[in-house]
Amino acid sequence: MKSVTEARRVAVTGVGVLAACGIGRDAFWAGLLAPQPTVERRILDFEPEQYFPNPKEAKRTDRFAQIALAAAEEALAQAGAIGADPSRSGVLLGTGVGGLETLETQIVARHEKGERRVSPFLVPMMMSNAAAAALSMRYGWQGPCETTVTACSAATHAIGNAARLIAYGRCDAALTGGSEAAMTITGMAGFRNMTALSSSGVSRPFDAERDGFVMSEGAAVLVLEEWSAAEARGATILAEVLGSGSTADAHHITAPSPGGSGAITCMEQALADAGLSPADIVHINAHGTSTPLNDAAEAEAIAKVFGTPGPIVTSTKGVTGHALGAAGALEAAAVVLSMQHSLIPPTDGTKVLDAALPAIDLVLNEPRPWMPGPSLSNSFGFGGHNGCIILGPA
Repeated sequence: MKSVTEARRVAVTGVGVLAACGIGRDAFWAGLLAPQPTVERRILDFEPEQYFPNPKEAKRTDRFAQIALAAAEEALAQAGAIGADPSRSGVLLGTGVGGLETLETQIVARHEKGERRVSPFLVPMMMSNAAAAALSMRYGWQGPCETTVTACSAATHAIGNAARLIAYGRCDAALTGGSEAAMTITGMAGFRNMTALSSSGVSRPFDAERDGFVMSEGAAVLVLEEWSAAEARGATILAEVLGSGSTADAHHITAPSPGGSGAITCMEQALADAGLSPADIVHINAHGTSTPLNDAAEAEAIAKVFGTPGPIVTSTKGVTGHALGAAGALEAAAVVLSMQHSLIPPTDGTKVLDAALPAIDLVLNEPRPWMPGPSLSNSFGFGGHNGCIILGPA
C-alpha cells in the first residue's frame, strides 16, 4: 500500500446514469437543464430485459440492481477497454435500502398465498449487496466488492472509498456509485407518515416555502482508474477525484446536528484530503433536499466553511428528486457533466432563497456558465451520516 504522501491520482473515465429526468448521461444532462417533472420521479420506459442475455435473470434481479447494471454498462462503454488485473479491479456501490421492492412483494405473497409461495430468490434479490455482486460477476472484477449502506450518504461514501483504494495502491480500477429503487407503497407511506415528503410534490431546495423532499429512484456508476494507467491506454479522462470526507453527527436519527457541525467537519476533512483550502473550491453541488432542517443546517455549514457568498451552489435534487442512497452518485455525475459542458444547472423549483439562511450563491432560474474548477459534492443522511467528495476537472 502507498503512504499518504505517495498517493496516486484517481481519474474518472466513464459515467453511466439512469434517473427520473433521463435514461443515459445525455438525457440526464438535458433533464437537469429542464423544469422538474410534475409526475412521480420514477425511471419511466426502462426495459430491464435489454440488459440481460437471459430474461429469467432479469426477473431474478431486484430493480435497484437492474438499474445499477444498466448504469455500469453505459459507464464502461464510455471508458473503453480498461485491461486492469481483475484481482485489482473493485466494485464499491452505495444504497440506502437495497431490494425493498422484492421484500415487499414477497411479504404480500406469503400473506396471501402462504409460506411455500415465497420466492427462493428472495434473499439474493433483496440483500443490499446484490447490485455490487451482480456487477462483479458480470464483468469478472475480483478485487474488493463492497456495499456501503449509510442512508443518503451511501454513494458518496462509496465513491470516496473506491478512490482511496486506487490512491493508496490496492486497486487500479473501480466501478463505483450507487443505486436505489425504494418507491414501494410501504416505503412511500413510511416517508410520508414521518412528514419528510413534500406535500406539494415540488422540490424547492433552500426556498422560503420548501416543505420536504420529493422521493425518486436512480442509479449512477463512475469508472475510476489510476491516472497514469488511464493516460497510458489513451483513455479520455473526464475528471479527477481529489479527496473525500466522512463524519457522523452523533446527534439524532433524522435531524442534522445544530449549526451543521458534522457537515462542517466533513467538508473540512475533504478539503484536507484533497490538499485544498476553502478558497480553491469553485462549485458546490449541495445535498439540498428541500427539507426545512437539512437545508438550513447545510447552508449554515457552507457559510461557516466558505464564507458568503462563497462558491457557486446548486441542488440538482430540484429536478432529480431525492434518490436516497443513490443521490450522491447522481450528483457526482452531475458535477462531472457540468465540467464537461462548462455549465452549472439551476436549482429548479426554488424561487426565492430563504431570507433566514446565509446568503449562499445559489444558481436560480437559468444555468450558469463557469470555468470548471475543484468542486464539492455533499451528502448528508439519516442517522447523522455525512459524506463529501471533491472532484476536479481533467
